[in-house]
Amino acid sequence: MRSQMKISTILATHDKTDLVILLLRITTGGVFMAHGAQKLFSWFGVNGLEATGQWMNSIGPNPGYLMALLAGSGEFFDGLALLSPESESGGISQWDS
Repeated sequence: MRSQMKISTILATHDKTDLVILLLRITTGGVFMAHGAQKLFSWFGVNGLEATGQWMNSIGPNPGYLMALLAGSGEFFDGLALLSPESESGGISQWDS
C-alpha cells in the first residue's frame, strides 16, 4: 500500500521558496504565452497579427507587421521558456559568471 503524504506534511518538510518560485514561473509564463498567442494566433477574441501590425504602425514602429510578429513571438516563446526545467536553474534567464 502506498503511503499518501498530506500537503501540510510536504510543505512542512520542504523549502517553500521552491514552491513560490514554481508558482511565479507558471503564472508569469502563462500570462506571457497568452499575450503572445493573442498576437500570433488570434486567440481570445483578438484580431491577430494584421490588427496588431496596423496598431504598431499607428504608434510608430515600422514595419508594423514585422514588429507584431517579433513581439508576439517573444512573448509566446519567452513564456514557454519560463515553463521549462532549464529556467529553474537560471540557464535561460541569467548569464553565468
